[in-house]
Amino acid sequence: KVLMTKKNIIIAVTGASGSIYADLLLKRMNQLTAQIENAGLIFSLNAVSVWDYEMNKKPIETYSFKRYNNNDFYAPVASGSSLFDTMIICPCSMGTLGRIASGISTDLITRAADVMLKERKKLILVTREMPLNLIHINNMKIINEAGGIICPASPSFYSKPSSTEELLDTVILKILQLASFDIEGFKWGA
Repeated sequence: KVLMTKKNIIIAVTGASGSIYADLLLKRMNQLTAQIENAGLIFSLNAVSVWDYEMNKKPIETYSFKRYNNNDFYAPVASGSSLFDTMIICPCSMGTLGRIASGISTDLITRAADVMLKERKKLILVTREMPLNLIHINNMKIINEAGGIICPASPSFYSKPSSTEELLDTVILKILQLASFDIEGFKWGA
């Protein structure tokens, strides 16, 4: 196997429906700690409310990542000189996507995303909305042109998933592949 550099990664969760994606992503990342140097976690205020509703008040603190307050502009991820090299926003609301596309940094999530783009680091937005209007599509285009990756939370069926979790895991595996993790999972033609 090729030796991989350990990741310095920040995960952000916004108020879009799809807390289960964040939950599954964080569970998977807990299994990949050998590939992680430093991991941080940011929840928006709306993300906490949606999480409580969708996850039946499952505690967020079950994850071992350092938690940053979304209003803390002194957190390391707010600076281009930090070691963080990858950011995943999962799920990413259209409001967050729009603020990032417009360069508006009103909280730590949007500031960290702005830092990732300006420093030419990896930014992955796991969007969770349907249908899309032209504003959403244009904002996605802007982020893509700025170097970000738009990864819609669209499960695939190639692996013939037999449960809801297996189906959703197809999205999680794609996210982790985009973030350059060495992971096991279904690969077409393998």
